[in-house]
Amino acid sequence: MPSFGTVEDLPPEQRLLVRLDLNAPVEEGVVKDNRRFSRHAETVERLLDDGHALALLAHQGRPGRDTFVSLGQHAEILADHLDREVEFVADTFGEEALEAIDDLAGGEVLLLENVRMCDEELPEKTPEEHAESELVRTLAPEFDAYVNDAYSAAHRAHASIVGFPLVMDAYAGPVMETEYTANSAIREREFDRVTMVLGGTKAEDLIPVIERLEGVDRFCLGGIVGELFLRAAGHDVGYDVESDLFDDQWDENREEIKETLETHGDRLVLASDLAYEDAAGERAEVAVDGVEKETSFLDVGSDTVATYADHVSESDAVFVKGALGVFEDEPFSDGTVGVLRAIADTDCFSVVGGGDTSRAIPMYDLPEDAFSHVSIAGGAYVAALTGEELVAIEVLERDG
Repeated sequence: MPSFGTVEDLPPEQRLLVRLDLNAPVEEGVVKDNRRFSRHAETVERLLDDGHALALLAHQGRPGRDTFVSLGQHAEILADHLDREVEFVADTFGEEALEAIDDLAGGEVLLLENVRMCDEELPEKTPEEHAESELVRTLAPEFDAYVNDAYSAAHRAHASIVGFPLVMDAYAGPVMETEYTANSAIREREFDRVTMVLGGTKAEDLIPVIERLEGVDRFCLGGIVGELFLRAAGHDVGYDVESDLFDDQWDENREEIKETLETHGDRLVLASDLAYEDAAGERAEVAVDGVEKETSFLDVGSDTVATYADHVSESDAVFVKGALGVFEDEPFSDGTVGVLRAIADTDCFSVVGGGDTSRAIPMYDLPEDAFSHVSIAGGAYVAALTGEELVAIEVLERDG
């Protein structure tokens, strides 16, 4: 059991610095609502009801990417969930931010600017080094305590995650506590037959999962990751056509992918068909055998969905990390939603992980209570599954 303090241990009416993870999809500059907002809104509401004054820290994207935007829209989305005003401050720890923090009263909440716009945030350093950063040293004296609710960033040794607990009282928020307890408990349980559905965009994140989780009987692959494994198996897919998502990953991970396929091939289930958008703008499918890639594939095909659903129905436990296709576009939701529906219809222990993937559940009216746990975390979820220590938990426990 974790040995960190939680918000239940806080005295009332404190001025709190609260780290959330509001990282969300961004399409043409527009920030999209996702489950992280609703989950963290519950934390904010709970703290405000206890009379605390809250300044929120969060991030969005990374420098150089289209998703690296200001948090002004995030404040509006969060305010809609809370049904109360969330003041946005276009500053993180400068004079404007400090003035707004000083004016905070109990029951009020403000959101500071994207913390990744601060040069000190992103470098992976030790907690001790981050504790000496100007960001931490400037903000810490302004608050009574620090609350980390950003479980999905718990594997990141970034300043706003690991620096504050070393210089001030620190507590885990409800999302941090719930996610850590649920995801860590997965490793403690034993099941007769386990299936894991792996998709998404990052092969380097999922290769360790395949290598380390010996208790998983079948890994069903899809998404960009699945195409890269199909390429390793000799099929004419898994390279860039109208995108830049494949070739760099292939160059960086080809040996690991090929070795994983050779070593664990008896546990890997690859797609037998793939879906794409035809000239008429409709969903079309093609068998993997003999395919020549001329357009982007956007989902696994119907035969693959049926195969994966069969594996799910025969399982005592099913874990999901990453989408099998571009489920946001309804014609290409068959893979992701088909597997989720099969899980919902199966009497099994199930965990759906990944902030983006979990959006498919409300988007397609799937009953959330049909899943044992729906995680908003991606990388931290994988870390928990594979037994990797979470640095945010380590510093919270050190403080506790």
